[in-house]
Amino acid sequence: MHWRRWLVPLSALPVLALLAWGLTRDAHTIPSPLPGKAAPDFALQTLSGDSLHLHDLTGQPVLVNFWASWCLACRGEHQVLVDAAQRYGPKGLRVVGVVYEDTRDNAQQWITERGGTWPNVLDIGSHTAIQYGLFGVPETFFIARDGRIVYKQIGPLDPAVIDQWVPKLLASSAAIGPNVPEQPFAQGKSEGYVRTSPDFPATRGTTPPR
Repeated sequence: MHWRRWLVPLSALPVLALLAWGLTRDAHTIPSPLPGKAAPDFALQTLSGDSLHLHDLTGQPVLVNFWASWCLACRGEHQVLVDAAQRYGPKGLRVVGVVYEDTRDNAQQWITERGGTWPNVLDIGSHTAIQYGLFGVPETFFIARDGRIVYKQIGPLDPAVIDQWVPKLLASSAAIGPNVPEQPFAQGKSEGYVRTSPDFPATRGTTPPR
């Protein structure tokens, strides 16, 4: 019968429709899979050869910054992190860099040339990046004292983002337990930031959280 010839094409329509919808989505605006939830724990080796366990920092506000020496956007962002560490470090902020798809030597040379006293860990195999739902670098996660992510920045940080969110981290409660309500969560993206462009703006503000 003629209708049998249409069985396979018709059955494929839902799949084709899903693919077409996916192609219209902007990967940069896809919500994080970690809204208000606990930051995935990790224990990774630092550039100096020590071990850093994120869980050991529970009770302290933490900035987890994913970066790489080959990342052009990370160049403009780095000084923002240096300034944030100098300004808010004495108040309790901890900064942790996660080196993404890069070598120890390249990362160490980067830090030596540009400065920065915070620990940087090697994410060999990108397992931690996968746990955090990373789309690329730079991306930064603001973690409150109770270990929950309260803000995710896609693209390079600027001073306005630091000054908006770090004081909130410093003021956050260290209470932990099942009865603690989830933290409000927001996500921002650097204005004009395009991952595939080699000449993106380094720091031009962020779009309002969606």
